[in-house]
Amino acid sequence: YELESPAAVLGDGFTKGTKSKWSETMGPTLIGKNFFNPLYEMIFPDSVSSDMENSGMAPALQIGRMNIPPDRATEWNQWYNTTFGPNFEKVPGVIRGRRFKTVRGEDPMYSVVYEFENENVSQTPEWAAQLDADPKNAGMRALTTHGPGSPSIFKKTFELS
Repeated sequence: YELESPAAVLGDGFTKGTKSKWSETMGPTLIGKNFFNPLYEMIFPDSVSSDMENSGMAPALQIGRMNIPPDRATEWNQWYNTTFGPNFEKVPGVIRGRRFKTVRGEDPMYSVVYEFENENVSQTPEWAAQLDADPKNAGMRALTTHGPGSPSIFKKTFELS
């Protein structure tokens, strides 16, 4: 979900909702190790543009969840926001990228969501070329430890009306 405030998931309306047959079936006690429930706040860009606000869900998403050493966080975030992320947004088929930092749960600390026109964008030569397009990329990428299953690609399979 995209929320106006992280506080939305802390209130009774969210935490004490009536359980449905689906939620009982898919509850975290049954999902086991595949369940995670972090709460992230967008850190880049620093605000939601009207274009972002009025766009529908992208046909595909790539979501990465990662940790970096705390003593390198300022440098790493500056690099990601000014170099790494913007370079990937130039790749054909990338709609936009957004970055998040956890406000509840601590592992992984960061998340990135790239919106794609199709699920194959990150398999293209143009995407691969961006991995080492800047001299700082190798060193900064070496600081990154991805969470299990990260990054992952998700394809939109239906649309709610």
